[in-house]
Amino acid sequence: LTAGALSSLYLYTTLRQTRNRNPEAHIVPSPLRTLLPNLSPESIRKLPYPPDLFPGARDFETPYGSIRIYEWGPEEGRKVLLVHGISTPSLSLGRVGEGLVERGCRVMMFDLFGRGYTDDPSDLPHDSRLYTTQILLAISSSPLPWTGTNAFSIIGYSLGGGIATAFTSTFPTLVSSLIVIAPSGLLRESHIAWQSKILYSTEGILPESLVQWLVRRRLGGGSASAPATSGVEEKTGVEDALAAERGDGDGVAFPRRPLVNIEAAVQWQLDTHVGFIPAFISSIRHAPIQNQHHHWKTIGARLTAQKANSDDGNATNNGLERSKVLMILGRKDSVIVKREVEVDAEECLGEGNLQVVTIEAGHDVPISNAQDVVEAVMKFW
Repeated sequence: LTAGALSSLYLYTTLRQTRNRNPEAHIVPSPLRTLLPNLSPESIRKLPYPPDLFPGARDFETPYGSIRIYEWGPEEGRKVLLVHGISTPSLSLGRVGEGLVERGCRVMMFDLFGRGYTDDPSDLPHDSRLYTTQILLAISSSPLPWTGTNAFSIIGYSLGGGIATAFTSTFPTLVSSLIVIAPSGLLRESHIAWQSKILYSTEGILPESLVQWLVRRRLGGGSASAPATSGVEEKTGVEDALAAERGDGDGVAFPRRPLVNIEAAVQWQLDTHVGFIPAFISSIRHAPIQNQHHHWKTIGARLTAQKANSDDGNATNNGLERSKVLMILGRKDSVIVKREVEVDAEECLGEGNLQVVTIEAGHDVPISNAQDVVEAVMKFW
């Protein structure tokens, strides 16, 4: 058989298997469709994540369901795409977005599939491919051009950092600047408790309803990490660890909207978004959380080549600004540990291709220290 015939046969077989496995796309609607129509305007205003929290809200219909997107700021400003983490919707990066708009940027945020007011395509693995597609869908919904050479900067937090890195690795010419905040992707295996390894490796073995029940119990408890054992290196349940992005819930996230609360918003998703738990579990299983060194190495190789081809090491055409990746870490973060991720990232990216800024905060650094994050980003640019 020719190469073309083999490719056609492979595509036919794959599509046939997919059709047999998922005869129809299964899209779980978000609270935008299931909850809000039944609430009064006053009740909607009191939600921990109200739909009018940020300007420029739109709901973009796609083959994967509706995506909630926010876009605001000066149309001529630097375009910045923010990608949030695994358990919180867009509001976890909201104050960073507001700070960047105040500095003249055009900001776009969106709720990942199964979070906030975005539907969940529950029949698909929530992996880098799905999230890369979601980014492309989100930027295509804008009335402004978000494509072309060095079209926009991307900032990813926690799981969003892993997503942003994978996207930049795949579409290097689109991204002018890559900034990651306490990013996933290089999380070391040694920190993951054996209970979590078993729980998330049981796809097709344990009933999915049981897995969802167990995960719901753990997330509903609000634990950010497992207790340390005397004399033994601390290990965490991976879902507890990444959910630490929600913060401790003690502060007011948005002073102008005192009822908005990160911790309460996560609980609200648990209570009202039927697709949240399946999306969360699928992200743990398939999303760029661990073993993503190849994406970082791809970016590093390009940065090294970019410097070699530039007289001053500051090329901006078809390459990342300053020929570096900016990584912002919380010094007290017990999830993305500074001494580990800094070493691992630099090893992948190459010497001189990484700039690290450390802030006195935990894993919730863009929530608790949003202004410090904005200052670090603006100084980097």
